[in-house]
Order: sequence, then structure tokens, then C-alpha cells
Amino acid sequence: MTRELATDAPFSQVLDLTELTTTDAETGRYAGVIDPTWTIGPKVHGGTMVAATAAAATRWLTEADDSLTEMAPIAASTDFLGAPDPGEVEYAVHIRKKGRQICLADVDLIQHGRTLVRTAFTFGYLDSAQTRWTGPDTDMQAEPSDQAFQYTPDSPMGKIVHVSQGAHMVIDPTWGEFLRGETGPPRLRLWIRPFDGDEADPRARAAFAMMAADISPPVPMNLGHFGWSPTVQMTTYLRRVPAPGWLRVIATAREVGERMFDEDHLVIDATGAVVAQSRQLALIPAAR
Repeated sequence: MTRELATDAPFSQVLDLTELTTTDAETGRYAGVIDPTWTIGPKVHGGTMVAATAAAATRWLTEADDSLTEMAPIAASTDFLGAPDPGEVEYAVHIRKKGRQICLADVDLIQHGRTLVRTAFTFGYLDSAQTRWTGPDTDMQAEPSDQAFQYTPDSPMGKIVHVSQGAHMVIDPTWGEFLRGETGPPRLRLWIRPFDGDEADPRARAAFAMMAADISPPVPMNLGHFGWSPTVQMTTYLRRVPAPGWLRVIATAREVGERMFDEDHLVIDATGAVVAQSRQLALIPAAR
């Protein structure tokens, strides 16, 4: 199964699934393709896999019961059993609970007969655009400045973060000390925006926000720690469908230890609303 990368809606292709026949009436099975664009180095980007499995879970849940069509994957708890390669994958969806306010579903991402990623989803109703209270404002601009670091295909970051070829993506250099060969606190800020075709689709914008909640480079890079940082476990929240425009991503750590570190993502849309969040525990790479 192959397909050409759409220049204006590449992320939507990740969400485009084909239902497979199965003898188990309780389990939905879908086939999909994750293009090499959605990789970090040689392996598929974690946030992309969360968004893709969410699409599979949403489709099985809502097609099984059309009264649940307004529900969305508001929380995802993901364990990474292995690192999938780009290409063909399958999704096996099992509904654990159906309720009027909350539904639960488990999804396995399978490649070559092996379950490599397992996610437990909580479905509910997304929040409205109105908020009763929000935390302190950040001084991060709604859109990137001219000084923002560009992920060009021939840049050191662009050669590794292939996701930057499927979206507009830049780093705030004021928090990216590692870009200047310096060290600083374990925190990073980015801007990311889907291409026009993806941005025009609210479904794709919501899934893109979930993906963006895992888009920052590992924040220990500012401490001089470079290399692959395998995620042990990640929890992702989808709060609302983002407005069209740039997403602001703020990544911070509470503690960087000798073996592990935590990393939080806060994703804010063009209106200043929180649209997605995540927290993950990851293994720290060897020091530089």
C-alpha cells in the first residue's frame, strides 16, 4: 500500500484509514500508512502515532454508535513497546466502555504482526472556546519572529526532524541555548502550523494538536545531552479544536535525573486557548 505525499494536506493522509475484515465483532481493525515525513531520524514520531491511533479509535467508536459522533479522544495514555518504521501499520481497537459522558477504548498499533504501541483512550466532549480561568500568560508571541530558527531540510535539526517537512515549524532561539552551542534550563518553545489542506479540516486540526503535544526536541538538549531519548510513557490531553493559525508549544521539565527526565508540553492556539497538553517520562541520552 503506497500513496503520494499530498503537498497541502500531508497529515490528513496519516488519519486516512481503511477498515479491515475481522472475525472478532468486538474489535475494529484498520490499515494505515505513515509516510517517512512523520519520522524523527529513522523511526515514526511518537505524537503522530498517538494521533493516528486516536483516529482509529474515534472511527470505531462513532461508527458503532452514531449517538457518540460528537465525542472526541480527550485523554490518551500511551506505552511504547517498540519503535515502528514508516510504512504500513494496522490498528486494533477494542471498546472498554460506552457511556453518555465517558467512553473508553484501547488501541494497539501493529506492524509485521507485532504490537509496538498501545494506547488507552478516554473519550468525552471537548471544551468550548470560553474559559473560566487560565494560568499566567506567557511572553511567547502568537506568531514566530524573523529571528526564529527554521527547520530547513539541510539544517542539522531538519535532517533529523523530518516532521518539519510536513508542517511549518520553527524554534524560539531565546529558549534554545543548544542552538548556539550554549547550555541553559531544560525548556524549549516552538511554533508549528499545519499546511493549508490540513488546517482547513477541523478533524485534522484537532489530531494535529495532539501530535504537536510531542513535537519539541528533548529539553535536556539545553543541558548538553544529545541523542535518542526513548519515551517510557506519555499521557496526552486534547482540550478543544484549535483555531486556524500557528500553535505555540512550550516544553518544560520538572527534573532531569541521571537516568530519566520528565517533559511537559503545553499547546496554545492563535486565540490564546489551551488546545492540548502532554506529560511524558523518558530516558536521558548519554551526556555530550
